[in-house]
Amino acid sequence: MDQFCTEMESLHMDHSSFNFSTMLVDSRLTLDVYSGGSYVLEILWKTVPGKLKEVLYLRMGSEDEEGLRRALDVLGHLSLLRSLAIRGHCLQDSLGNPLPGLLSSLPPSLSSLTQLTHLDLSFNRFTSLPPCLLSMPLLSILILSHNCLSSLPPKFGSLRSLTYFSAMGNQLCSLPPSLGQLEVLQTLDVSYNILESLPVETGALLRLQKLELSHNKLRELPETLNSLVDLRELLVNSNNLRTVPEFLSCLPELRRLDVGNNPIGRPTTPPPTLPAPAGCHVFLPRGAELLFPQRCVDAITQLEWAEKKPDRKWVWLEEHDYLLSWPLELRPHGVLFQKPVQVCIPYRRSSRREVFLRTFDDQSWKTLDTQTKRGSPKNSVRPKGRPAWLACCLVNHFSWFVAVSRPVRDSCFVSPEGTLLVSSVDPGIKLTFLPCCTLETRIVTLQVLQVELSVVRELSNDPQASVSPLLCLSQSPNLPFLQPVKVQVPLPPGLTGHTLDRSCLYLLHADPTCHTWMDITLQSSLHVTHLYAVFTITHFSWYWLWYTTQRCVSGVIRKVYQRLRQFHVQFLVLQRKADPQQVLLQCLPSNKVEKTVQCLSAQYYGPQPSDLCELLEGEQFFAGFEKGIDICTDRPDCVDGKLCFVFYSHLKNHKEVYICHNKREQESVRGQVSFYRGELPKDTPQEVVQKRKGPDSQWLTTLPLMLPGVKSDVGDMGTPQYPPLQLGDPENGYLTEANLLAISLRIGQDWLPIGINLGFSYEELDRIRYKHRDNLSALVLEILFHWARTRGEAGPGAIPELVKAMAVSGRRDLADEIEDIVHLGTRKYKLSLRRGRANGRSTGKLGRGEDPMLWSRDKTSGCNQ
Repeated sequence: MDQFCTEMESLHMDHSSFNFSTMLVDSRLTLDVYSGGSYVLEILWKTVPGKLKEVLYLRMGSEDEEGLRRALDVLGHLSLLRSLAIRGHCLQDSLGNPLPGLLSSLPPSLSSLTQLTHLDLSFNRFTSLPPCLLSMPLLSILILSHNCLSSLPPKFGSLRSLTYFSAMGNQLCSLPPSLGQLEVLQTLDVSYNILESLPVETGALLRLQKLELSHNKLRELPETLNSLVDLRELLVNSNNLRTVPEFLSCLPELRRLDVGNNPIGRPTTPPPTLPAPAGCHVFLPRGAELLFPQRCVDAITQLEWAEKKPDRKWVWLEEHDYLLSWPLELRPHGVLFQKPVQVCIPYRRSSRREVFLRTFDDQSWKTLDTQTKRGSPKNSVRPKGRPAWLACCLVNHFSWFVAVSRPVRDSCFVSPEGTLLVSSVDPGIKLTFLPCCTLETRIVTLQVLQVELSVVRELSNDPQASVSPLLCLSQSPNLPFLQPVKVQVPLPPGLTGHTLDRSCLYLLHADPTCHTWMDITLQSSLHVTHLYAVFTITHFSWYWLWYTTQRCVSGVIRKVYQRLRQFHVQFLVLQRKADPQQVLLQCLPSNKVEKTVQCLSAQYYGPQPSDLCELLEGEQFFAGFEKGIDICTDRPDCVDGKLCFVFYSHLKNHKEVYICHNKREQESVRGQVSFYRGELPKDTPQEVVQKRKGPDSQWLTTLPLMLPGVKSDVGDMGTPQYPPLQLGDPENGYLTEANLLAISLRIGQDWLPIGINLGFSYEELDRIRYKHRDNLSALVLEILFHWARTRGEAGPGAIPELVKAMAVSGRRDLADEIEDIVHLGTRKYKLSLRRGRANGRSTGKLGRGEDPMLWSRDKTSGCNQ
């Protein structure tokens, strides 16, 4: 140990922070939880090489380049290794960000690891597959996720023992034809790459059960996939598929098919053209268009684009703004064009509102001069439909762009000579600026917000209430006028100057920053004609003309105004008819619910939409699964077990998830989904904030879910249970459920290698680990009992399999204990048979079901003795 500590000090490491007994336990060495842990491998090789050669399972991080170099020199000597993980993202920096892995190659000496069955090299910097991996004949699990692989070698098919292969999050543009030689491959994950096609040899993977192809650029699937008769899950969401192949419906075992976020049914998008000096017209997916004029660039230029879901904290919305499109990022940022380039963003048309584009220059938002037009017929968003509406602007450089709608703005310049401003929304609304009302020219803006009478009467509890449009007046610079400005507005609907009661007519003024309303009827010179009300003002703000019999007008108006910012919404929870575990969650404005339900009824079933709820534009809300329902996979939008949404009234607020049972029940599960309010947008009125406080006010609605009973297939890891078990048979020995429970209590941290050796895939173990991330005992129980359930009918072969898994995993103590239990059980069984035969001889009768030949042989052997 002194030599050990000296070595540690020579490597500038604080050995007091390491617990060597926890690093090296039996045949398992864990180094990925310590900063600088990769240095330890070299020190162990110098101090206890014999012990290190016996290691079967090794995990270490790849964040230290010098430590990696030394560790790789030692690895080639560990010829007994069965499981090896050299991963990045094991440790975090001071800000909590995961540290990237630095491993980019493996030495040829690692080809000596011929016993290796599990290899994890994820979160590193590999650009090609290390050649030494092709010399590992027993390798069954290979994980290369989140590297920089651009291709796989032509001889990749020589890894004939592979059952699980993951290259998620790389830069693969193609797969080698030799892939079809992996005859025992069960799971293939190449999601988040740039694949445009699959080799036809993929159809030769006859044992493939899960194929993950999401987030690529696939245009079609090869017909040879119809031979994948064991395929259970096919995920091809977020690709460029225009059609769903008919042969998929003929795959007998296919239970989960995800083709979401594909342009299915849409006409082919013309391939994008690189901007050249001659100019070009570029069509982007989802209907966006870019128009590059001639000589806007000096040479052919490579451009990139990305469309992302809006982040509530990132998108900037003003009062009464609606978001109409997902943000579109055009790269590279900041590169200047010699001539303005036209950027056109598709949007959903909004009546009586102004549409414009905003851009983000990495520091602040800016509103652009925008024109609207119909898009090109070649780039129609809907098949055989009319071209989309486009919001277009001219820009000199690329950045972020988003389409927003707002109440129509009418502006004019006001000079000392005076002027007249008429609203384009309602010509009856006019602002008259008298001569000498200002000393310098200023810009004034008028916005008109229409209000529904039904909302006003419902919230004010006054069936006779009526209001004129809300006026939002602003100016630059913001200075008082020298002469009063005359404002004309129509009288509230249903009233004339001869029929109204003047005592019920109120003029109210609001402060936009404080969201407070004041009655200024007596302070203003309010004059009423037959159809209009006329009053004068000296500074700009919000003004609203009300007719009501209520006396506390300010409080009523504040309540009504808050409602103008909110939307009546309803929630949908629907289950796919072909796969009830696939659940669609959606939040819609109430006026869109009926049409949406009709469109989805052919593929989904579920409860009626929820009652009306209220949400703000850009408000966050959550969906929580309860009463026996759990989410199958880890998701980045899952916060404390709840799915996170952000509501935008003119965008689709929906997610499709896969759920499972989270209780060990055999019968059907009647669960539910509850929706809860989350964080409010900025600049929310204080009254709304106070209303949303407390746990009761956070709850929105609850809708039921129904899942069928647990299925007994091996691949279904979402519904663990404790079945009544007796592994083996009496003659050869058996394990009871109580025996398995006792064994599970002693497995502890060795669950991972034991699970691998029991035949679990790395993905299945990772899913179980996430589900029971706070309960090690439950994690071990689920692994052991799920394996026992699948091997319950294997007869005498199940127990030797368990003994071998324990021994190979370095738990010889548990293997011996299992053998002792089996041996003891066998002895008891034989003794009980002998007692039964002895009783039978004393009475002259055979025991029930006893073999007379067996009794005769025992009697003969007894005489010989």
